[in-house]
Amino acid sequence: MRTQIGDERSLKAKPMITNVIVNLRPGAEQKVVFITARVHPGETPASFVCQGIIDFLVSQHPIAKVLRDHLVFKIAPMLNPDGVYLGNYRCSLMGFDLNRHWANPSPWAHPTLHGVKQLIVEMYNNPKINLEFYIDIHAHSTMMNGFMYGNIFENEERFQRQAVFPKLLCQNAEDFSYSSTSFNRDAVKAGTGRRFLGGLLNDTSYCYTLEVSFYSYIVGGTTAAVPYTEEAYMKLGRNVARTFLDYYKLNSLVERPLAATPKTRKEKLPVFKCNTQQGQGTSHADSKPEKRSQAHLKDQSLPAQ
Repeated sequence: MRTQIGDERSLKAKPMITNVIVNLRPGAEQKVVFITARVHPGETPASFVCQGIIDFLVSQHPIAKVLRDHLVFKIAPMLNPDGVYLGNYRCSLMGFDLNRHWANPSPWAHPTLHGVKQLIVEMYNNPKINLEFYIDIHAHSTMMNGFMYGNIFENEERFQRQAVFPKLLCQNAEDFSYSSTSFNRDAVKAGTGRRFLGGLLNDTSYCYTLEVSFYSYIVGGTTAAVPYTEEAYMKLGRNVARTFLDYYKLNSLVERPLAATPKTRKEKLPVFKCNTQQGQGTSHADSKPEKRSQAHLKDQSLPAQ
């Protein structure tokens, strides 16, 4: 039986919107993937990655159809619209770094965070819904490639299961680096969406920060940096969406032959290789001594749970 949760203001339970199951086949379990982006207004690549996810999910691609039949995607593509409008780099209209206020968002000072958190809490409290993923999309100013930050758990099995999605994404996206992916519980990150929701939700939920470089990526086995373009960012978003097919083992349900992934510009399809090249530059404060890297993970296939 699921325990009810809430914040200091005791969020009032509201009836869930009935159209949450519109795209699910009859009787399907309501598994929810919640995605947010652009909480830091200057991180424009996050918007292109999020656009790639959205474009793919609403397309007629066979994989997108299967995903819509089995999963519910909730997407908030811009958490800091005021900051974006003003041209701020990191803060909101009132000067707040919104990604440090998830623990106690004010409906007046942090309205977007307050609303999104309220929706997440309501979904979590609904026994018919399993909120299984939260992914917050950002851009990184010093690291190369795409990579993820995850959380540390005392339960070793849960910690190992958390590594499954980044490993699968690494196989699907040539510009995603698992070697740059890290797991931590730094105190300075306690107010972020990834850290706060990782501690709030239960052990069937996984929360990540998806980072992508502002400038370039290195394909595994090479040393040349490839500049990111708008299309390359959107392709990473499409690959993030496709990875849920592998995670939930839905491949057998996809119609054959597969149609090409929809693209906005002409582009040669790459042969994906799992990138183990470490991006250059200094990482975030996430890379503190408390960080646990992939060296601590058992390098074996784990069942998706």
